[in-house]
Amino acid sequence: MKRALLVASFFLVLSVALGALYYTQRHNKQAPVSPNAVLEMAADAQRDLTRAPMHFTRLSDEEEIAIGKTLAAHYPPPQQELSPEQQGTAAYVSLLGARLAAQAQRQLPYRFHVIWDHNMINAFSLPGGPVYIGEGLLDLMTTEDELASVLAHELEHIDHYHCVERVQVAANLKNLNLGVLGELLQLPFSVWEAGYQKDEELEADREGIFLAVEAGYSPYGAVQALNRLTKLGDEYVTRAQAPEDELSDLAIQSLQGYFRSHPLPSERLAQANQIIAQQHWETRKEQKPFHVEYTVHNGQFVK
Repeated sequence: MKRALLVASFFLVLSVALGALYYTQRHNKQAPVSPNAVLEMAADAQRDLTRAPMHFTRLSDEEEIAIGKTLAAHYPPPQQELSPEQQGTAAYVSLLGARLAAQAQRQLPYRFHVIWDHNMINAFSLPGGPVYIGEGLLDLMTTEDELASVLAHELEHIDHYHCVERVQVAANLKNLNLGVLGELLQLPFSVWEAGYQKDEELEADREGIFLAVEAGYSPYGAVQALNRLTKLGDEYVTRAQAPEDELSDLAIQSLQGYFRSHPLPSERLAQANQIIAQQHWETRKEQKPFHVEYTVHNGQFVK
């Protein structure tokens, strides 16, 4: 009994130490020591211990990439022929995503796609690299930094194994064979649109802000995007207001799904502002305009 307790204590201390080392290597920043920081580290260690079984059975990067490619071939359904402006927007999103992906810890074949549906006010990612953003969410963006914060958040769901762990959990619940990729197509599209556990969403927010800043964007892009989504939630979800000339019923349903699957906006905003204060980024407010450039030659998009 005593031996078992010693072993358990050893692994707990080792997890905390590794967590501290990872955080230091990831951010390379000096943060003030406080009781809150100690509590946050303990909470992170506890979270990592609960996810430990996944670490021991985790799929390889090659397996994860293969799963992502299989799913991406079917999710979402094929798009209609794109207009030159849509092609320009898609190229813009891909270019911005590649800039962020260059800063990711895991160098996977990240690909960034737009779902051409104005009612799709959401974004999601698949294992191994595919990232999707709805046209409805793009419609809300006013700066490139806001878009960067959204894409970075989704990229971090992949970078931190949230996506592949969801595959493992969902496959286990449905008794699917991960070795047979075709069986994964039985998982509904909603599995990927749905949010993650609260700690994973906050982790993706937190790491996404650092990733965006490392790629040259303002941390206030995340704050601005969260503020806009919060305002929309207050206007259309909480108060159930649905003016036909502003948001359709389908768009409001999309928003409702977004707020059901993510932590409270106030909590996410508090974390973002706390990071900005801790890293002394208060002066980094300048943001790049959201601007799509494209050329049309004989009716076709030209890069």
